[in-house]
Amino acid sequence: MKVKKELVAEVVAEASKKMSDANYSANMVGGFVQAQAPVAQFISAHDGELGGADAIVNVIFHCALISECLRRAGGRPRTLSYEDLDAAAQGNSLTGLERKQPALADFIISNIENVEAQKLIALVALALAATS
Repeated sequence: MKVKKELVAEVVAEASKKMSDANYSANMVGGFVQAQAPVAQFISAHDGELGGADAIVNVIFHCALISECLRRAGGRPRTLSYEDLDAAAQGNSLTGLERKQPALADFIISNIENVEAQKLIALVALALAATS
């Protein structure tokens, strides 16, 4: 199932409104880390490329938003394994996501400046989409 641009815009708009609640992003990040522990560990292992703890939290937050988009599009993202992440790590993840889920790729490109973070979020998005 392809995620439509309108659905991504809806999820992002809702998130923007909820950002005034200090607990919202913490709940999104915490919920994603709990549901996707291997992914959180994988992202944390890229601390050097991302630039520290704040960047890791930012990547995880955006992965949580993508997971929500996939869920609302009718998918059922399951807990990813390291093997799922390895399978998604073939070639340039952002280019692959542009082919398979263009609305999610556009979201990443529009909202994330760090190129390494873009690639990492795209890789997670590919793995989530493939297992949904």
